[in-house]
Amino acid sequence: MAHVVVASAERTVDAPADEVYRYLADMQLHSRFLPPPFYDFHVEEGGVGTGSLVRFKIDFAGGVRELRMQVTEPEPGKTLVQTDTNGSGLVTTFTVTPQGGQTLVNITSSFDGETGVAGFVERIIAPRRLHRVYAKELARLDAHAREQHVG
Repeated sequence: MAHVVVASAERTVDAPADEVYRYLADMQLHSRFLPPPFYDFHVEEGGVGTGSLVRFKIDFAGGVRELRMQVTEPEPGKTLVQTDTNGSGLVTTFTVTPQGGQTLVNITSSFDGETGVAGFVERIIAPRRLHRVYAKELARLDAHAREQHVG
């Protein structure tokens, strides 16, 4: 039986929540915030919010996976969800919470992990690695938000 692996990171971004949400919902713009190990990003359908379909690769934990993520907005303006259609079970949720003129952004991913010893190791290592990757993504998002308000 597979085990669910969960990883997350959060950061306060120096911009209003509606602005930050727009940055995340615009898939082409959002791709600019993705650090390695993400690469080969393509928007296949849509491009902004619900109905968008994006494809990219991730070189993670010794192997490359191609992900094809369907975008939904269970709470438009607050929650954006990407769900892999390739069967990995990966679901990544972006949540924005207003904090005055700033925004708390949380990225949480869950996926079906391996079983056995490999699964045990994965449940220990993957969340830490993904946390670091998401922390870099959030730093890039914050840098972009700050650039928009210079001058």
